Amino acid sequence: MIEIRNLSKHFGSLRAVDGVSFRVETGEVLGFLGPNGAGKSTTMKMIAGFLAPTAGTALVCGHDVRSDPMAVKRNIGYLPEGAPLYPDMTPQTLLGFVAETRGYRGEEKARRIREVVERVQLEGVLDQRIETLSKGFKRRVGLAQAILHDPPVLILDEPTDGLDPNQKHEVRALIRQMSEGKVIVLSTHILEEVEAVCTRAMIIAEGRLCFDGSPTELRSRSAYFNAVSLVLKSDTASGAAEALAALPGVARVESTAAENGLSSYLLFPRDKAPILRQVSDLAYGKNWEVEHLHVDEGRLDDVFRFITTRNREVTLPAKQRGGNDGAAGRLAEESHAEAEEEAPKS
Repeated sequence: MIEIRNLSKHFGSLRAVDGVSFRVETGEVLGFLGPNGAGKSTTMKMIAGFLAPTAGTALVCGHDVRSDPMAVKRNIGYLPEGAPLYPDMTPQTLLGFVAETRGYRGEEKARRIREVVERVQLEGVLDQRIETLSKGFKRRVGLAQAILHDPPVLILDEPTDGLDPNQKHEVRALIRQMSEGKVIVLSTHILEEVEAVCTRAMIIAEGRLCFDGSPTELRSRSAYFNAVSLVLKSDTASGAAEALAALPGVARVESTAAENGLSSYLLFPRDKAPILRQVSDLAYGKNWEVEHLHVDEGRLDDVFRFITTRNREVTLPAKQRGGNDGAAGRLAEESHAEAEEEAPKS
């Protein structure tokens, strides 16, 4: 559905996007992650035909954004950052305007508007001026205009930015509902967004693609992946730290001072392999009174910070999707070791 080939955008000496390449297939929801200023919005604007690339190109449904931009735009629904809308219009008049620019007239126009209004739940505000709407409803209007023509590709720039938790839940549910049979690319700096709706995650930093894989693969890069948190009653846990450190699967143990009669331990596994069974068997055999036992699934903020501040290429070759001249295909094993070195040590 989407193929990006060595896409670049320069603003003077600033390389906002620097030779990015990737493909996105039908049914994928791609979370495009990166810190502010990383090049996310610029990349999406080039895919949507809003900005002309300095070099490279983007293909949408087989159409080249450079040579056939109108065909690209017919196949895309685009929600820009901030959902810019005509403030003096109502949602009803705006959607009517958008429907006509998309070529719909008469009953087909009315049907399209009815369907999209119901889908994003705009019935109660259809005749209010857009400038009077809450940020959440403005976002919904922006999403409604993007999906009105039922495009095969959706480009959503920060679709839940500024929404309250209930509104975020509703928008995410809608994205999941629409994902079958479409390509959805959404940019975000909200890590929870990736886990909530995305089947695939990319991280861009300083205009370059640094990671491409599933959210689970992203989590597995964390130094805390499969780490075990254990809290014991101190009076039953004599020598616990030493016994835990002696387990064959444990690389190191971080202990915290006893509090309220409890002792807390954080166990880091060797090679990030599961160690829960070893820990629970030891606790049972030692008759320790366990207050808490938890396996860490990995911390996205930990991985995100490492990748974006070091700008390391850590993409998994198992999920290689074509391009970036090797940057999207190299597995930087040293990033595992360095991330683990950054984790707390006992």
